[in-house]
Amino acid sequence: MDNKILEIFIPGPAGRLEAKYYKSKKNTSPIVLVLQPHPQYGGTMNNKVVVDIFNTFMENDFSVCRVNFRGVGKSDGEFDNGQGELADAAAALDWLERENFDNSQCWVSGFSFGSLIAMQLLMRRPEINRFVAVSPQPNVYDFSFLSPCPTSGLIIYGKKDELVPIEYINELDKRLSAQRGIKVEFQGVTEANHFFSKTDKPLIKTLSKYINKETALY
Repeated sequence: MDNKILEIFIPGPAGRLEAKYYKSKKNTSPIVLVLQPHPQYGGTMNNKVVVDIFNTFMENDFSVCRVNFRGVGKSDGEFDNGQGELADAAAALDWLERENFDNSQCWVSGFSFGSLIAMQLLMRRPEINRFVAVSPQPNVYDFSFLSPCPTSGLIIYGKKDELVPIEYINELDKRLSAQRGIKVEFQGVTEANHFFSKTDKPLIKTLSKYINKETALY
């Protein structure tokens, strides 16, 4: 498999956005946008967890894009407390859809702060079929906008997450599992911290298993 990952620039609302893109050779392949952790804490699209997510989708025959939010790397603009970053994510999804107009499924994924932006994007874009949120922080960000959550998805968290007390994850699980017509799966990785240091293998395995199960439906 020729894993040709392209460096590209996407026109965004605050200027150009630096991105990495892999186009699947399979016609009508599903697409996924992968979003980075918090820019003010050193987050970029080259964060290890983001790259692991990107590669896992790539190996499962998705066309994949990961993007640097405004002000990160070679992306124009400056940090905008989530509002601008959501607009950046929307512009990246527009681009990805134009490049793959015949896609069979549209997914969105994000790590930490990126999972918040991914879930906000999900609420605004009815074409998104599935989401994968890794290490969300319901103790820091209010996820009550997910009522109702429009589509099924997967939330992966570390059971030893030092930034998110487990009761916040349990509370989010309880709220989302009460919603009808969708299924949000929560998967805890036993020894994992917030950044999945030394536990990237179980993270990749959990993600792959979910992708295989959900793409088999199409």
